[in-house]
Amino acid sequence: MTVIPAIDIIDGQVVRLAGGDYAQQTTYSSNPLEVAQQFETDGYTHLHVVDLDGAKASRVVNLPILESICTHTGLHVDFGGGVKSTSELERVLGAGAQQVTAGSIAVKDPGTVLNWLEKFGPEVIILGMDIRGSRIAVHGWQEKSALDWPKFLADYFRAGARRVVCTDVARDGMMSGPAEDLYREILEQQPEVSLVASGGIRSLADLECCVELGCAGAIVGKAIYEGQILAREAVALQTRTESPTAETS
Repeated sequence: MTVIPAIDIIDGQVVRLAGGDYAQQTTYSSNPLEVAQQFETDGYTHLHVVDLDGAKASRVVNLPILESICTHTGLHVDFGGGVKSTSELERVLGAGAQQVTAGSIAVKDPGTVLNWLEKFGPEVIILGMDIRGSRIAVHGWQEKSALDWPKFLADYFRAGARRVVCTDVARDGMMSGPAEDLYREILEQQPEVSLVASGGIRSLADLECCVELGCAGAIVGKAIYEGQILAREAVALQTRTESPTAETS
């Protein structure tokens, strides 16, 4: 299982939100590149970058920061937040991201995302499934759509999506543990998806739980920034659980 540190960006700073609430923001650094370089030094191989400004504005805002991270590290970077058109997607890939997460747009404009899956492939396009209750959240987690996640996932799986980042929004930044029951249900419904857990992970034990559930990856933010998960432990867990089929975002 790949352990993926997260860099969420607002106003050029590395932040974490509590439960998806922009009013509950903790700032950890004013230099995202330095944070990314430290992650690489610590032994992490992947990085999850979220343009929270872009998610809220429905357009990519922090592209220069993404480009700087991709230029000055060797991390495998996936990017999400505000990618709403093919031209923006191509700009993000051109800036160096290896993968792009389609979240709100997968709800609001499925035709575009289906075209992306066909043109760029499921190894590049990640399905972002941000969940509040049983519904898919959109617009930077600020709105709850009318879509239930089982149908949303089933429809995209039939269309070729295989990589899914699932965030339980209520748990994100709350250090309340991963959504075990939700992830178990997802993998029971679609055992062939490459599922990346996101939200609430607070300890090495939580990461081990994600391994046991069958997750291919786990995104970690606050627990890393606040020292609850140590890099040497997370990297050792990743090394121990690596397999040729486990590569993900």
